[in-house]
Amino acid sequence: MSFLESLNEPQREAVINTDGPLMIIAGAGSGKTRVLTYRIAYLINQGVDPFNILALTFTNKAAREMRERIEYLVGGEARNLWMGTFHSIFARILRYEANKIGFDSNFTIYDTDDSKSLLRSIIKEKRLDDKIYKVNGVLARISSAKNNLISWQSYSANTELVLEDEASRRPKIADIYKTYVQRCFKANAMDFDDLLFNTNVLFRDHLDALNKYQHKFKYVMIDEFQDTNISQYAITRKLSNLHQNIAVVGDDAQSIYAFRGANIQNILNFESDYPDLRTIRLEQNYRSTQNIVNAANSVIKNNTKQLKKKVWTHNILGDKLELFKAVSDGEEGRLIASSIFQEKMNHGLPNSDFCVLYRTNSQSRAIEEALRSNNIKYKIIGGLSFYQRKEIKDLLAYLRFAVNPQDEEAFKRIINYPKRGIGNTSVEKIIVAAADHGLTLWEVVSQAQRFFGNGRLTTALEGFTVMIKSFMLAIKNKDAYKAASQVAKSSGIIKELYDDRTVEGRVRYENLQELLNSIKAFVDDPETEDKSLESFLQEVALYTTSDADTDPDAVTLMTIHMSKGLEFSHVYIVGIEEDLFPSQLMLSSREDLEEERRLFYVAITRAKKKLFLSYALQRYRFGQLKPCEPSRFLEEISHDYLNTVNTVTGSRPSSGFRLNKKTPVSGLKKKSNFAGKFNAKKHQVSENFTPNKPEELEQGHRVEHIKFGFGTITQIDNHGSDKRAKVNFDNFGEKTLILSFAKLMIHK
Repeated sequence: MSFLESLNEPQREAVINTDGPLMIIAGAGSGKTRVLTYRIAYLINQGVDPFNILALTFTNKAAREMRERIEYLVGGEARNLWMGTFHSIFARILRYEANKIGFDSNFTIYDTDDSKSLLRSIIKEKRLDDKIYKVNGVLARISSAKNNLISWQSYSANTELVLEDEASRRPKIADIYKTYVQRCFKANAMDFDDLLFNTNVLFRDHLDALNKYQHKFKYVMIDEFQDTNISQYAITRKLSNLHQNIAVVGDDAQSIYAFRGANIQNILNFESDYPDLRTIRLEQNYRSTQNIVNAANSVIKNNTKQLKKKVWTHNILGDKLELFKAVSDGEEGRLIASSIFQEKMNHGLPNSDFCVLYRTNSQSRAIEEALRSNNIKYKIIGGLSFYQRKEIKDLLAYLRFAVNPQDEEAFKRIINYPKRGIGNTSVEKIIVAAADHGLTLWEVVSQAQRFFGNGRLTTALEGFTVMIKSFMLAIKNKDAYKAASQVAKSSGIIKELYDDRTVEGRVRYENLQELLNSIKAFVDDPETEDKSLESFLQEVALYTTSDADTDPDAVTLMTIHMSKGLEFSHVYIVGIEEDLFPSQLMLSSREDLEEERRLFYVAITRAKKKLFLSYALQRYRFGQLKPCEPSRFLEEISHDYLNTVNTVTGSRPSSGFRLNKKTPVSGLKKKSNFAGKFNAKKHQVSENFTPNKPEELEQGHRVEHIKFGFGTITQIDNHGSDKRAKVNFDNFGEKTLILSFAKLMIHK
């Protein structure tokens, strides 16, 4: 097969060794996606039926791209692969087998907002203090239990867990967990964790189902294996037990999702689970320059728990990493924006070549402000998803309820929107009646006269019932688009938004039209076999932020966690400070600290050509300006690969920075001693400060800047609307400023 000729020797070995357990340790940028793609294509070319291949990924986007590559290699047979995310594949299995575990096949998949809404209701009904039983914390506790295959019964019987809850002043969590599971079951709904938990229950309690899928899936492959949790690994291990043809691909150095339940022990202990395991290491990096690869290696070698490998590259040496020291987070933002501007201008680069990574979402504010000031287009990955917007969730709730009238959360969202005279008091009456008689909310509503007699509430509920029944009929007889269009019009949502003539209302109306457009595209897609509304809703429920289509030419801003699997020509990692990165919350154990170091490693290895690092000496946190010091991780980068830029003097490297490559690995509580103090005094702005127009400024002028104080213009450069000047400031050295933003005042 010709495509094998393009692989290096370890890659080729990983592709052609198809039988028996295999672990592929794939270093950053080592071509693991190509290996997975070619491995599946090789199996199909060897005569394996694609229906017998199960390939599991962590994003729909990754699965889609791999399927397209495989189809290019082997043709249309690739469409028959069982390939997708863990959640999408297991949801598909559960649709077929739902009745075995007591669910209907049209079960709703609750997203995080649905789960939180239900938990709020339960906490309120149990008259618990929502300041102690915070929804996020309770949901995280329940999610962790499910990911560790702990049922509510086992949770209640686990003395250690119950004592932990009592110690945190939340002794009722076990009771909340029980009620939450029961309410989801009553609503014929599963949350994301249930898709994994219930698949384990299915295979545990119904050996006929397990046997069916064990015989079906003769080859099982798992991408990003280091990110799997106990539940995911348990399912895939059961599925592959018959044929033992399980291949896992991953990199322990990129295991960064423990907070989501990922268990690094899955990859570290895989060899002990399969004594006859073959291990292949992909160590050649095709992505990054030598300096970037070496810097990453110098950091990750400080972790004690890891699988041995040495990542290397034949790529060019490349530029050294550049480290910016900023006075504040605002100054850090301006330095980053200025650097991006300079790189773009000097090398003619598009915005899409640049990415800014940060530890927490809140750090984006200063970066955004600076990019806007420089008229640099940017996009934020991980912000509000299209499918999380209110108007979208409102229509989806109608569609969900019409498909599954047991869906309690959808009911509460739509019952009085648009307003039909059924307020909160009436909804409470419906909920109480349902609880008292052991019925669903829909069963109560559709028998309104029986429960509420004649009156205004019954009239309103009867109108609602007739409408929903018409939607149910449409769903049975029409495709997803026609049914959704009828729901959007007849529910009154379209009119409600169309009548709102504000700018925001117009945007919401257009968003709703875009949702209908997406349903039409779903129906028109020749690859969509099931064009029903149920099928569309499942696809939407399993949608992830990383699957979003975004502006192709914009600087990308995102957290490091969101960046895994991506690569950019120029990468900026900001806020590399103690208590921020590593996070203050990740300093209580070596395991936590090593995860933070892996996160830094992931950030470094996103860069292909140039990497910039920055930290600030003071930063606004929780409304207060607090002093900062450089992260211990910066000490671990050998100065052979790093240039430090003193932004006070503009020199490179700065004599105020000393990188000691003999510095020992920092302890868990140790603070960094990386850099000295910053001694520049804050400038007192003149009382009569009034900026001059850019065209009034000339070389040789003595000027004042609100932050940098007094200085002399040494050079003027005309670049159309981006007229710039070099100014030698008395206390801050030489700086290049864009005059339309700089606000300089001439001093005679």
